[in-house]
Amino acid sequence: MKESFFTRRLVRPLLELLRQGVTPEKLALSLALGVVLGVFPALGWTTALCALAALVLRLNIPATQLVNYFMYPVQLATIIPFFRLGEILFRAEHLPLSVKQIYAMVHADLWGAIKFLWTSNWHAMVVWGLLAPPIAAAIYYALIPLLKRIVRREKAAVGAAQLGAA
Repeated sequence: MKESFFTRRLVRPLLELLRQGVTPEKLALSLALGVVLGVFPALGWTTALCALAALVLRLNIPATQLVNYFMYPVQLATIIPFFRLGEILFRAEHLPLSVKQIYAMVHADLWGAIKFLWTSNWHAMVVWGLLAPPIAAAIYYALIPLLKRIVRREKAAVGAAQLGAA
């Protein structure tokens, strides 16, 4: 049976990291940070943020970047909600924009887009900064038991294979 793209490109590499000795706690933190940093509401910054966080916290850079890569569609889907929440939080004027318009602005004139979107983007980043820590903590604490269970199953499978070979 052929594996799905998701299984082949995300699940298998993460399982390999566990097999190579990455602890469930370190992997859970790498994944949680990859998720929350991957939706940072400023296009073009997530790769650097994930790398920096992984280096500073001595986490698994490939795991963090892998999840960041998979979060790109979610980042695009959440950028406008972050803008809207920023407008509410700061009682700012509504800026009627779509992701498609933002993307076109960035590609047409990066500096002009930065200047035009600066206030909305700053507000969105503040909202993200308020939401990211509890979401990261929830993901982290939800993943630890799952990853520990996977490690136990892997160890049991290796033990059973060794007994069968003896």
